[in-house]
Amino acid sequence: MAERKFFQRKRACRFCVEKTQALDYKDSSLLRGFLTERGKIIPRRISGNCARHQRQLTVSIHRSRNIALLPFAEER
Repeated sequence: MAERKFFQRKRACRFCVEKTQALDYKDSSLLRGFLTERGKIIPRRISGNCARHQRQLTVSIHRSRNIALLPFAEER
């Protein structure tokens, strides 16, 4: 029997497609979409972001956490 290989299309970076200039740390509703239910940042290979925007996203999430717009961790 021939093995079937699983192929998943590479996701396009959402911020490149929308041509977003800069990610804003004050936009907590956008940033919350890139966090797991436990409060961890979703990795690039899953979110589909390019390296540049993933770095900007990470910095924005860290800044947002420091001024208490986003939690560091969710409670169980």
